[in-house]
Amino acid sequence: MKKRFLLCTVLAASLATFKATAASMPADTGKTAAPAADPPLVFSGSVDTYYKADFSGHSNIPTSFANENNSISIGMIDLALKKKVGKAAFVGELSFGPRSDQSIPTSGYHIQNLYVSYDVTDKFNLTAGYMATFVGYEVISPAGNFNYSTSYLFTSGPFQNAGFKATYAFSDKVSLMAGIFNNQWNYYSSLNAAKTGSGDVSTFGAQLMVAPVKGWTAYLNLVTGSYSGTEFDLTTAYQITNAFKLGVNAATFSAPNNGGGFEGVALYPQIAVSPIVTFGLRGEYFKVKDNGGDVKAITVTSNIKAGPLTVIPEVRFDTKSDAFGAAFTDSNGLASKHASQFVLAAVYAF
Repeated sequence: MKKRFLLCTVLAASLATFKATAASMPADTGKTAAPAADPPLVFSGSVDTYYKADFSGHSNIPTSFANENNSISIGMIDLALKKKVGKAAFVGELSFGPRSDQSIPTSGYHIQNLYVSYDVTDKFNLTAGYMATFVGYEVISPAGNFNYSTSYLFTSGPFQNAGFKATYAFSDKVSLMAGIFNNQWNYYSSLNAAKTGSGDVSTFGAQLMVAPVKGWTAYLNLVTGSYSGTEFDLTTAYQITNAFKLGVNAATFSAPNNGGGFEGVALYPQIAVSPIVTFGLRGEYFKVKDNGGDVKAITVTSNIKAGPLTVIPEVRFDTKSDAFGAAFTDSNGLASKHASQFVLAAVYAF
């Protein structure tokens, strides 16, 4: 009797388990399951506008962008698309406006970035196309900078490099990039060189990234070519505390055929006084080689956050030597060694 009761219990439990399993399985419709959807297309960008007033009443400081004086002016609208499916990815970035026109020397084009990449392994990546340069601390899009005005180092170095590069990450603390690029900076195609009669892909570039401790990242950069010249660059930033960050950019450039060049250094200390307000200072020394003079610049900037909108009040003071090529003038239009300006900008990032 006990055996029969035990057998009935086992059968009842087995039947209950079968029904529960069947109920949890999808119905068999005779159709195969739909493939997983591709990751979405990621859309981002920024819009910026500004007012600038040089205290002399004349435009003086010859760095990139924001050069319209005593005027409420526009910067640019920047639109970026990117997508990655599996190991393959692309980035396309277009821009329109005065800031865009001054950053892309190729007439009629509005492309800031256009490249494809492929992850050969989790550590090894290949990228080809037209890319924002890997050299320097500041970038073209104002959403990527703390200061609204730009440094002399940024203005004098490359904006873009077109070519092919390979990056290997030894760990999350060390990576190395090496690539071959077109013979001229900032152009999406190689230029005809006077000596060769045709364009070529002859500029070599490399970047060593090291992250010694949490919050500190440093980049050692090299770009060199017989047509483009040679630049060594150090870019580093250290988030020392939650409130205090220090950045440094140092570079030296030698133009081809002993054509001079430049060298300089810029410091970027920043301190957050609240979750929405940060103050920063950029102190820069810039020198033109072969007795081309030098300039010292102090820029005091604040970032005031309101969600995706950043309001940027900024005051800048530049002092140059007599030999420095820029022509500063005072309020009477006479030559001066000093220039100063006020900027109030608004940048909306999305």
